Amino acid sequence: MADLSGTWLGTYWQQDHPTRFEVTLVQGGNTLSGSILDDGYLGEAQLVGRVAGRQVSFVKRYLTQQLPSIDYVGTVSEDGNHLAGQWNIAGFDAGPWEAYRSEDDLTASWNRVVDRQLVLSAD
Repeated sequence: MADLSGTWLGTYWQQDHPTRFEVTLVQGGNTLSGSILDDGYLGEAQLVGRVAGRQVSFVKRYLTQQLPSIDYVGTVSEDGNHLAGQWNIAGFDAGPWEAYRSEDDLTASWNRVVDRQLVLSAD
């Protein structure tokens, strides 16, 4: 099972209209949590979910809007760098979504800086 922790960039489609989003995931065992920032008026949302093998599911709840929660289900690619699936608002609307692991992994960048400093201080 891949560790999904980190920053992901994605898109969901609602009635053929794409909306970009950035999601930060935190995985602990099979539990998933995080925050999502939509590129649009809906703004920030929180998520909680689960990972089982290559299957992922989570519920998204917006912080500033009084909207119903949105269920996401999907599959993790074999290399662990792509997520894809369907979102659903209970009986109201549904559509596809996907996300790719972001190249701008702040944790990895910070760890490289710390490692570099440790090497320089050891010299």
